[in-house]
Amino acid sequence: MKDYAETIGFLGQWGHFQQIVFFSLVATIMPNGFGAFTLVFLTDTPSHHCLVSGINLTEDWRKSVIPIREVDGKRELSRCSRYRLDVVRNLSAQGYIPGRDVNLTDLEEEGCVDGWSYSKDTYESTIVSEFDLVCSNQWKQTFTSTVFFVGVLLGSFFSGQLSDRYGRKPVLFAALALQTVFTFAQVFSGSWIMFLIILFINGLGQMSNFVAALVLGSEVLTGKVRVLYSSLGTCLGFAIGYMILPLLAYFLRDWKSLSLALSLPCVAYVPFWWLMPESPRWLLSRGRVEEAEAIIRTAAKWNKVQAPRIIFEDCGVKKMQTHSKEHYNVFDLLRQSSIRATTLILCFVLFTMIVGYYSLSFNTAQLHENPYISCFISAVVEIPAYISSWLALLYLPRRLSVILTLLFGAVPLYLIQLVPDDLSNLALALEMLGKYSITTGSSLMFAYTAELYPTVLRNTATGISNTVSRIGSCIAPLLLSLGMYYKYLPYIILGTLAVVAAFAALFLPESFKKPLPETIEQMHRRERMKCPCLTRNMTPVPVVPLDSPL
Repeated sequence: MKDYAETIGFLGQWGHFQQIVFFSLVATIMPNGFGAFTLVFLTDTPSHHCLVSGINLTEDWRKSVIPIREVDGKRELSRCSRYRLDVVRNLSAQGYIPGRDVNLTDLEEEGCVDGWSYSKDTYESTIVSEFDLVCSNQWKQTFTSTVFFVGVLLGSFFSGQLSDRYGRKPVLFAALALQTVFTFAQVFSGSWIMFLIILFINGLGQMSNFVAALVLGSEVLTGKVRVLYSSLGTCLGFAIGYMILPLLAYFLRDWKSLSLALSLPCVAYVPFWWLMPESPRWLLSRGRVEEAEAIIRTAAKWNKVQAPRIIFEDCGVKKMQTHSKEHYNVFDLLRQSSIRATTLILCFVLFTMIVGYYSLSFNTAQLHENPYISCFISAVVEIPAYISSWLALLYLPRRLSVILTLLFGAVPLYLIQLVPDDLSNLALALEMLGKYSITTGSSLMFAYTAELYPTVLRNTATGISNTVSRIGSCIAPLLLSLGMYYKYLPYIILGTLAVVAAFAALFLPESFKKPLPETIEQMHRRERMKCPCLTRNMTPVPVVPLDSPL
């Protein structure tokens, strides 16, 4: 019995049809680069101090009404307090001179009861200056990012199951529409609560379209082109969006203008609905053979090749039709021991990759005093990582590649604590090496996960594993905050997680140079090392197909 890739082999791997699908899907992933790090600029805190206006003060007192604080060895104006204005007004009216006639340290202070004055040297406005998310409300900055990533987490969870039930293409475009509409709607937020709600809904679509696009491309494309798309294509699409973000933010320094600019390009994706097909693999898994054949015949016309009279006669269609009415969900990933072990290990490895990626990305965003340069450097570092991932997927076994990237990522993170303080450039180089390795591994895992599961579970499995990994993005800011207790604690935690995940990855199945599984039975046949802690509970695989109802 032929597998799917053999059956459609007459199309070739890089015809006009595959090129349109490839570049269209890569384009749909670019908004994820915008959305993932937009909060770097939207929630950045401009320099600020208490607002002092509408009172008659001498020039000397106007300059001295804000206390001076020492922060990290530098003297700067207090951000959250001022000297009591009624006292300062009386002293000014009596002709006293601050610092000569009056010792400023003896004056009573008060909070910024009249609001704040924000510097416009870097930004015209951010949501911090718009909604005064400073001082006693500073916790709202971190909470804003957390709410967004919770939305991303839930979107990853539900999109996978929706995509397996209703198709890859509808979920992809629904997620794009969600991103477009609610990024635009952010502009009209009248309060922080309103902005938070809209941001959460925006987050629901953030990873949903990435997962749907990844799986759709993995199922439509074949051979080396599929590997190229799953690794380099999808991730470069993300990186291009990531690099465009600081360029737009540099010229649009008002947060509303930036949000508007990031939402409008997504309208250009509307014509893509008529360019991109549904996944023929998914259609076959649902027993919709005629629709799958129609797509392949259209592809044959675009590629100018002759399609056989019956395309899927010998492709296991009958078997798929038998189960076309089956509805698979997240519980099917946990029912059988081998699938359960694979799912749990993948979730842990992906969690480690994502918490490392976001922790190092947000940390390296402080590399330069200019936030636009910081963001751009952080994005550029990912390009060689994605290229390395693509080469590894072409020439190295998946399991070995994942283990090596985790270990190579852990070593520099451990070594950072040994670097003397006067060799800051060396510490920076080690941190960037760690991010390079973790980014390479993250890119590998997207393709690896899609290759391990059968068509009926692929999008659900990809969505669930991404959902669990998104917990890492939610806790990354909290992990970085541990540095206030011990500077190198975040690095030690990230390095330890990477080593443990590398050991766990030893027990994953290998998928290098193997066709995508179409059924659960084919997934069971994948070779793997036996985990000692699971061996006792492993049940032998029966002769009957394991994708039958349990």
